[in-house]
Amino acid sequence: MENPVAIDLVNFLNASPTAFHAVDEAKKRLKAAGYQHLSEREDWKLEAGGKYFFTRNYSTIVAFAIGRKYAAGNGFYIIGAHTDSPCLKLKPVTKMTKGGYLEVGVQTYGGGLWHTWFDRDLTIAGRVIIRELKDGHESFRQKLIRIEEPIMRIPSLAIHLDREVNEGFKINKQTHLAPVLATSVKAQLSKPPADDGIVPSDPKNHHSLLVNLIAVEAGCLPDDLCDFELQACDTQKSIIAGALREFIFSGRLDNLCMSFCSLKALIDSTSSDIGFQEETGVRMVSLFDHEEVGSDSAQGAGSPVILDTLSRITGSFSSDSQLLQKGIQRSFLVSADMAHALHPNYMEKHEENHQPKLHGGLVIKSNANQRYATNAVTSFLFREIAVKNKLPVQDFVVRNDMACGSTIGPILASGVGIRTVDVGAPQLSMHSIREMCAVDDVQHSYEHMKAFFVEFSHLDSKLAVDV
Repeated sequence: MENPVAIDLVNFLNASPTAFHAVDEAKKRLKAAGYQHLSEREDWKLEAGGKYFFTRNYSTIVAFAIGRKYAAGNGFYIIGAHTDSPCLKLKPVTKMTKGGYLEVGVQTYGGGLWHTWFDRDLTIAGRVIIRELKDGHESFRQKLIRIEEPIMRIPSLAIHLDREVNEGFKINKQTHLAPVLATSVKAQLSKPPADDGIVPSDPKNHHSLLVNLIAVEAGCLPDDLCDFELQACDTQKSIIAGALREFIFSGRLDNLCMSFCSLKALIDSTSSDIGFQEETGVRMVSLFDHEEVGSDSAQGAGSPVILDTLSRITGSFSSDSQLLQKGIQRSFLVSADMAHALHPNYMEKHEENHQPKLHGGLVIKSNANQRYATNAVTSFLFREIAVKNKLPVQDFVVRNDMACGSTIGPILASGVGIRTVDVGAPQLSMHSIREMCAVDDVQHSYEHMKAFFVEFSHLDSKLAVDV
């Protein structure tokens, strides 16, 4: 029998080709669980025991449940993850014609393993802005789209034309990564007549073939497409696989796996009053956009979105501004971002005493130079939850002769002043178009995060540090 949590993750992944779709899927799940949709543009009327969420740019989502015994100045127990993944995003002007081919101009987003994008069956997904006219009144709205069938491909160069390719595959990201949409001759022959409602002339910035495909998917006329924010996507579905069906093969595991596990943990830990009725704090999940490019945006972890949220919640229960600072010092953040599992073919890339393995549970990441925000206190608290629930946990430190990546953890720890631990489920092929992780680690991650929400306030009350 397949693991139900892993099956649910696969469904989440298949519904989420972009950050916009991931937020939309999270929103659907939260609403189904009784969470109330808030708007940052409006006043918030919050109450103890209430469950709420809001979106920013529709690519970041924050959900929180206020404990029935919450009072202003109490702590916030947060899991932070991110919705974005490295990809190829369509440029503002995508129209390219070379050598008799229609190509689509794309720009690289994040640090992807770009060689893995060659020879994949690609499509496009994202959001479009549509013009609508009703009763003589013009309005605009966004709509999420995904073209299901493969419509383009980045073909490799035959080895006969590059005999040294296996000595080192070097990619020019400007010239080599443009997907082929069609041949010029077929595109010209397939142009529809003007009387069927589709504009036959070429738009200035995009091939008419591409515009028409987008318009059909959006359910509007090409002239009513005002703008779009789209990216190339692999059409291959996420699956549970392996000879023993122990793996998940998918794109975007970094970091939709952690986004899913934290979201499910929040929903399930607040699905009934049992346990939650004694909660004195606020349980929260924050799924940010733009982690892969530094988080410096209005909807990234570098924005005031977390501080704004904590301030508005505290202010809904008291006008005493000092209670926010008190609440932050009683709070805790789990920065959840996928971790590097030991690779059997590149074992020298891991420090010998820190080799996370698949099936080994969540990885606690440490770095003396603060590339990760973990310290002894935060590591102990998160590890103790694992011990009490008989869950496996692992450690990761990068080799001294290698550069260390980073996460939203140090950004939020320094920007908000909140205690933080950096963790993540182990995976292979990070930033490939097709990654892999273990089914068991999905279950371990979900259980660990759920236990964090349920048990943290009681555990934290037993620890004395700044006294």
